[in-house]
Amino acid sequence: MEDKVYDLRSALKRLASMPGQLLTTQIPVDPSAELSGVYRHVGAGGTVMRPTKEGPAMVFENIIGHPDARVAIGILASRRRVAALLDCEPQELGKKLYHSVDHPILPVMAVEPAPCQQVVHLATEEDFDLRRLVPAPTNTPEDAGPYITLGMCYATHPDTGLSDVTIHRMCIQGKRELSIFFTPGSRHIGAMSERAQELGIRLPISISIGVDPAIEIGSCFEPPTTPMGYDELAVAGALRGEPVQLCRCLTVEERAIANAEYVIEGEIVPGVRVQEDQNSHTGYAMPEFPGYTGPASDQCCLIQVTAVTHREHPIMQTCIGPSEEHVSMAGIPTEASIFGMVEKAMPGRLKNVYCASAGGGKYMAVLQFQKRSPSDEGRQRQAALLAFSAFSELKHVFLVDEDVDCFDMNDVLWAMNTRFQGDVDVVTIPGVRCHPLDPSNDPDYSATIQDHGIACKTIFDCTVPYRLRQRFRRAHFLEIDQEKWKPVMGE
Repeated sequence: MEDKVYDLRSALKRLASMPGQLLTTQIPVDPSAELSGVYRHVGAGGTVMRPTKEGPAMVFENIIGHPDARVAIGILASRRRVAALLDCEPQELGKKLYHSVDHPILPVMAVEPAPCQQVVHLATEEDFDLRRLVPAPTNTPEDAGPYITLGMCYATHPDTGLSDVTIHRMCIQGKRELSIFFTPGSRHIGAMSERAQELGIRLPISISIGVDPAIEIGSCFEPPTTPMGYDELAVAGALRGEPVQLCRCLTVEERAIANAEYVIEGEIVPGVRVQEDQNSHTGYAMPEFPGYTGPASDQCCLIQVTAVTHREHPIMQTCIGPSEEHVSMAGIPTEASIFGMVEKAMPGRLKNVYCASAGGGKYMAVLQFQKRSPSDEGRQRQAALLAFSAFSELKHVFLVDEDVDCFDMNDVLWAMNTRFQGDVDVVTIPGVRCHPLDPSNDPDYSATIQDHGIACKTIFDCTVPYRLRQRFRRAHFLEIDQEKWKPVMGE
């Protein structure tokens, strides 16, 4: 494609050139619950309560209370869109990300002035108010407040000086205050914050909103694929073949993504914990990727905001937590991590990986495995064990043969119904730490679970035993000239 993607605006331009992939509206919309309520019906997909569907991305151009801003949602809520924005085929996304991790291109400083600093609001100004400056949506009427769901948090480790980018849920708590939630044992910036707490110092942080989709996808990698000290902006650099450009923040000693739509500058304050729903008192936070509205935490860290900068006529980018957008951001890096781990252990056996929508991109993976010889029998289960080690939050692995389309859950369930027996093809691994947002991972659900967040990881082996492979040959149809029949078959 000729139109190069390097920021949010160029991504929207490319989507606009693709029929049915971008919808814009001038209808006034309330960012408090209404905006997400609309997109639930238009294109959220994922684990959102039905009726929902996978549909186009949307840009709301008339935001009540924010006359100069627009809000974009669902940019990554389609595997086809992600592939188009990353210049590859949908089935090759995991492999492309895997190779990008192995060939990182580190970020560089941009030539100033940066686009994200065209308009500057300092927290020292009397009328400074995050709620007025940032059109962050409240996803449901039960939410703790307006949430920044696609903020690229960038910080530097107090000891090593190494930087990284991750995404965390952040709720606007006041004119100059944000809460940020770190999952226990969480990713790199959570560890940086913990170390700053130990030292009793403030941790400078920038939050870049509305960026190149390659940054959003790359920022979702986790250890062991990207260990502490690995700057995940380098993945985005590898995906684009050129480095991400950074700029110096104006009020804190940190950097931000230069071509972002918005940047919030601030510091994480040590020794302070925030009740997430202190303003709404609903008891809830926001909808999370498993499809449930998570409980409000009383252990959120506090970000003291020092400035907000943005482009002229900025575009706020957001997502619905349980949507297909989360599946793309969390699931595709997970596919890359699993593929890389298995490929290094047994080259050529794993043909592909899909982290399906029903698992929110984190809980479930389908591994397409090829048995080449009798000695490969059993290696498919070894691959599943490697997948669990590559991604600790994974709960269920489905194993299928190379003739099964791992991206088509109907085909996966067909394999389960014709190549699976529950008494011999289920492998359970109880008592393993998994994900705290799964409500079934709790002692109240089963007395065998010792603590919240512990689960029974399960392998569903839907592959044919190698010795029986001739009995399970799928029906073979005549190969036809697809070009001749394309007018009948459609795209």
